[in-house]
Amino acid sequence: MADLKTNFAGIECPNPFWLASAPPTNTGYQVMNAFCAGWGGAVWKTLGKPVVNVSSRYSAVSYKNSRMIGLNNIELITDRPLEINLKEMKEVKERFPKHALIASMMFETKEEWQDCVKRCEDIGIDGFELNFGCPHGMCERGMGSAVGQNPDVCERITSWVTEVAKKPVIVKLTPNVTDITKPALAAQRGGAKAVSLINTINSVTGINIDTMEPNPSVGGLSTHGGYCGPAVKPIALNMLSEVRNHPDFHLPVSGIGGIESWQDAVEFFLMGASTVQVCTAVMHYGFRIIGDLKEGLNDYLDSHKMKKVSDLTGIAAKKLRKWEELDLNYKIIAHISPDTCIGCQLCYAACEDGAHQSITLVPGVRVPKIKEDTCVGCNLCSLVCPVENCITMVPAGAGKPKLVWADHPKNPNQLKSYKSLT
Repeated sequence: MADLKTNFAGIECPNPFWLASAPPTNTGYQVMNAFCAGWGGAVWKTLGKPVVNVSSRYSAVSYKNSRMIGLNNIELITDRPLEINLKEMKEVKERFPKHALIASMMFETKEEWQDCVKRCEDIGIDGFELNFGCPHGMCERGMGSAVGQNPDVCERITSWVTEVAKKPVIVKLTPNVTDITKPALAAQRGGAKAVSLINTINSVTGINIDTMEPNPSVGGLSTHGGYCGPAVKPIALNMLSEVRNHPDFHLPVSGIGGIESWQDAVEFFLMGASTVQVCTAVMHYGFRIIGDLKEGLNDYLDSHKMKKVSDLTGIAAKKLRKWEELDLNYKIIAHISPDTCIGCQLCYAACEDGAHQSITLVPGVRVPKIKEDTCVGCNLCSLVCPVENCITMVPAGAGKPKLVWADHPKNPNQLKSYKSLT
């Protein structure tokens, strides 16, 4: 079997599945239960000056059978005294010495940052995660995403910590930026040994149309919060790829954002993550999901004759290119299986009204027909089809030489503009 043991920036752990800094890592009781269940590491809920949290705190976006495809959280950092957190962290580390225990931190002054670093190292934690990503409550006070959105401040505070830290420092990046590589490179310049991404996305998840109050309601009022859960995975994967593919970035990455299955984790590894952190899925299903995560990853690695998780790292990231590098001569078209088609004709409606009018209905025939001469291979019909693998996309027009946009003979003015930009 594959070996799931992981070394992340010098931090060793039994497997690459960590709990993200969030409500599931608020207490020693929770983290101990998680380690007993099989989690490889945990990032403690962010330490700082204790806050007073509000009630209520969460709201969700639901779709069909899923109760939480997206979760909005307006809870802030720890509301417990630092001494209590440190006491419980020490107890966890003494009981589970081989599991990764990471201290998430958020302070205002250099003295506060460095004092907490020393106190955490005294109790034996394995590393630090600097919370430069929280998009609500703390950023209004000059912390959280206010730091992550300013590369100069990000670098400076990172250097404050790395100046005294003996254990590896991870910087947690905010997605609420136009270019995530800038804070990533700033963290690298500041001496960080790794980054984690993404933190939550600034959001308002919905409005109660009966009370006309935004969710979650706090005495009739609300505020913007941090969005997480399965809905943010595409954004996280894109930002992960941007960081991993930057030629000047050389640090390992812990991937976060919508991971709730072993398949999700594999996608993050393929896109360049070395570990993954999970939050919303645990809030939804509990710590028990770790069994499926580990078993599924093990089986996947075995099926691909891979010995360790690092064998996966970055394979897909290398295949993510600029649009201009894609082959314009590559061609696929849709094929509908007459044996599995149920005749709902949803593919016809989608293509006729929302795409390229390349599916037709034949009188007296249940199965729609693809117009192969006009089908552009957009995939929409296969995506809306309710029957799995009923509509497949098959190669067509093989044998043509590769053609990229810059070499395309059309649109000379556009081509001139493109070349001037590059």
